[in-house]
Amino acid sequence: MKLSHFNFELPSKLLTQYPSDHRDESRLMVLDRKNETIEHKTFKDVVNYFDEGDAFVLNNTKVFPARLMGNKEKTGARIEVFLLRELSDEQRLWDVLVDPARKIRIGNKLYFGEDDSLVAEVIDNTTSRGRTLRFLFDGSYDEFRKALFELGQTPLPKYIEREEEGFDKDRYQTIFAKHEGAVAAPTAGMHFSKHLLKRLEIKGINIAEITLHVGLGTFNPVEVEDLSKHKMDSEELFINQNACDIVNNAKKNKKRICAVGTTSMRALESSVSSFKTLNPYSGWTHKFIFPPYDFSLADSMITNFHTPKSTLLMMAAAFGGHDFVKEAYQVAIKEKYNFYSYGDAMLII
Repeated sequence: MKLSHFNFELPSKLLTQYPSDHRDESRLMVLDRKNETIEHKTFKDVVNYFDEGDAFVLNNTKVFPARLMGNKEKTGARIEVFLLRELSDEQRLWDVLVDPARKIRIGNKLYFGEDDSLVAEVIDNTTSRGRTLRFLFDGSYDEFRKALFELGQTPLPKYIEREEEGFDKDRYQTIFAKHEGAVAAPTAGMHFSKHLLKRLEIKGINIAEITLHVGLGTFNPVEVEDLSKHKMDSEELFINQNACDIVNNAKKNKKRICAVGTTSMRALESSVSSFKTLNPYSGWTHKFIFPPYDFSLADSMITNFHTPKSTLLMMAAAFGGHDFVKEAYQVAIKEKYNFYSYGDAMLII
């Protein structure tokens, strides 16, 4: 499989700027791999495709307000800083992206907040992920985190060409988000409402929660034609024994296992044993899944509609079949499905 196999013309108007009015009322395209059929449903209909004893795997990572707007010392130039990863809580070190990057040099100071209440100094200009900043803050670590997050904004994707609005803080987050650490939402999970989760529970469907802190590496462009040469950034992953028990019991009883989102699928495939059971895990994963790929645990998957040449599309194609998913995407464009983070969903069974 080559990068060019995942290119297609996506009308910009399908990159929706706003979420649906209700989480579970976005559109749902259902792909049946066995029969190669495509159905058009509403997301809350997803419950009809599963039965008692089946398992859903959800990613309960929580997005933190990772976007900061600051000013450069002396010139006052407006600089956007995107927090990627905390390197040291004692030294207040963070890996960040800065925009515009060409204006930033080692030693430059950046000021944040109306009263310049937070100051950072650029200490490394050469990391593969962008820059390293040291925040200059005298208070306790908890006070520093509070100040940082109060100044931060929801890290909406770049394609959303508007300022953050009041609802974004809530809607660019799943309702089951628990553990802070993601700089992008696990978007397939954003379609679940409390009411829908209750309906799944009543039907006897079990929920396994894993935590994979989504980093920007998931969205980094693939710049090599030979996909085997692409390297994913590492993302932190936690799988506890309870999640393993739910998934392994479903597998043992020949029940359906549904990975909600590409992050949940990557989590499962990052910690599967040679016996095709799920093991507890605490660490990092840089798993990159593209066709052809033999999946070990999940036999169904919920995912959003992704942009051309993205690693997310490659995983969906690996699971659903390249030609079938390609056909489904053409149908989605024709039927005007909404793409990307605030877009519609696809269920592959």
